[in-house]
Amino acid sequence: MAEKLKATLIRSPIGKHRTHKETVVRLGFKRLHHTIVKENRPEILGMLNKIRYMVKVELVPEEAEDA
Repeated sequence: MAEKLKATLIRSPIGKHRTHKETVVRLGFKRLHHTIVKENRPEILGMLNKIRYMVKVELVPEEAEDA
């Protein structure tokens, strides 16, 4: 089972570098304290690493499906 990443925007992108602002938008953040859940993939990890000073990231294990 793949883990997921839960990221919360904790600092405003106002006044930050243009590419950092664009990364915030491309990840899907809408406002401060907005939380998104993304798959744990290298592309997403790289984007979150770029703006690591603005976000709080947690690993969320995917729950096993009972079938």
